[in-house]
Amino acid sequence: MAGYRQILYHLTFHTKNSEKVLLNSGNNELFKYIWGILKNNNCKLFRINGIEDHIHIVCELHPSIALANLIKDIKVSGSKWIKGNHIYPKFTNWAEGYGAFTLSIREKDRIVKYVMNQQEHHKTESFREEFIRLLKENGIEFNEKYLL
Repeated sequence: MAGYRQILYHLTFHTKNSEKVLLNSGNNELFKYIWGILKNNNCKLFRINGIEDHIHIVCELHPSIALANLIKDIKVSGSKWIKGNHIYPKFTNWAEGYGAFTLSIREKDRIVKYVMNQQEHHKTESFREEFIRLLKENGIEFNEKYLL
């Protein structure tokens, strides 16, 4: 029997200490690299974008892949790739943790548009403010002491 599924996620994570080191000049290369990781894990990318201190990914997760393993793969491999290719000279690492928010198909286009407009959006809201808002909007309890 065939299995039908739709597992959509809005993922976000930031640089260590929220360092503003992801310079636009390297973003296309980084985003292509992450897209390759997603493809190698049978995941479908809908949109990736970010600014100097964090990135957002909208994707479909393949059911054979554990979310935590995918994030670990993106962060560990991505970090090694950034350092090996000297894409962002001041990049040290990704911060611990991440945000992962499930989406319905009805929300997908709105979230893709939101991710596309990160540069404009972050003229008025910091990553920390955005992350707290996303947690609240998704009904996720948190302790500010442990926030990213």
